[in-house]
Amino acid sequence: MKKVIPIEDRRTAGRVAAPPFVGGELADTRGRAMHDLRISVTDRCNFRCVYCMPREAFGADHPFLPYSAILSFEEITRLARIFVELGVGKIRLTGGEPLVRRDLQRLVAMLAPLGAELTLTTNGSLLAKQARALKQAGLDRVTVSLDSLDDATFRAMNDADFPVAKVIEAIDVAAAEGLTPVKVNMVVKRGVNDEHIVRMAERWRGTGHIVRFIEYMDVGSTNAWRMDDVIPSAEVVQRISARWPLEPIGANYAGEVAERWRYADGSGEIGVISSVTQAFCSTCTRMRLSTEGSLFTCLFAQSGHDLKALLRGGATDEEITNEIAAVWQRRADRYSEIRTGETAKLRKVEMSYIGG
Repeated sequence: MKKVIPIEDRRTAGRVAAPPFVGGELADTRGRAMHDLRISVTDRCNFRCVYCMPREAFGADHPFLPYSAILSFEEITRLARIFVELGVGKIRLTGGEPLVRRDLQRLVAMLAPLGAELTLTTNGSLLAKQARALKQAGLDRVTVSLDSLDDATFRAMNDADFPVAKVIEAIDVAAAEGLTPVKVNMVVKRGVNDEHIVRMAERWRGTGHIVRFIEYMDVGSTNAWRMDDVIPSAEVVQRISARWPLEPIGANYAGEVAERWRYADGSGEIGVISSVTQAFCSTCTRMRLSTEGSLFTCLFAQSGHDLKALLRGGATDEEITNEIAAVWQRRADRYSEIRTGETAKLRKVEMSYIGG
């Protein structure tokens, strides 16, 4: 098992003088501590999921970032080390689709010694071929997106004609390599795949994997989000519990996004992520680093903070540390708590750019 370095030791291990902390942790304006860092390693994806990268907005002529504009593995690792020194205990690699980034296992090997829990979110299309190398490099576990077990529905939602069977195969391979527990994410959209909620729960019940049902969110500005399309998590729990009684269980750690429910018969658990109907902004502990080095303090942000200019402009670790600390200490985001029809129309950064 990977050695996890205590926060206190991480903060003093480097040569950087620690910035002010509140109650032993770096806190924002609402008293939230920094714990999670989500790193987007690419803005590209081989799927065109209707809720994330709809083809009409991300077609063949879409101007993706040139290679020179994105952070190198060395730059990502340098920033990640600073974040860990500031208190981050969990790093998630995202995209786009992170596994389209060449030699990603090399980045995993560079990040693993930092001591934070290291995870990855993927659509599963390339996972079967890379699972072993990722595990050997130091990846702890994976989350796989799978929005339906009905093949026609899934192919329509990913808009890349990719079959369900290949994703399930990838999940099996990842589990065999020890990237567990595998979490299976299903974004639920009314009238599209909500009739498959119970079937999804049944498929993963008793397997040791954890299926998580995510409310359809107004991320970015291209997915034509409407509140009428949202299936509240409470309804998801109700539908499943009518078949197999569920009971609530506590979070694994402060700031965990998924509300956890376990089957009363002991056959596992599910999760629901309810950022639309049950906002959890008050406990949000996440920062997001974009593919080209912009730091975002909220999934629904309209703008970020440029760290690449510091990296490539010769800034010292101490200067970068102080900048990150200052961004966090000014953070006051609570978008999901104040969401309205009007805020949903605001132009926001796309999820494919900063990761989910």
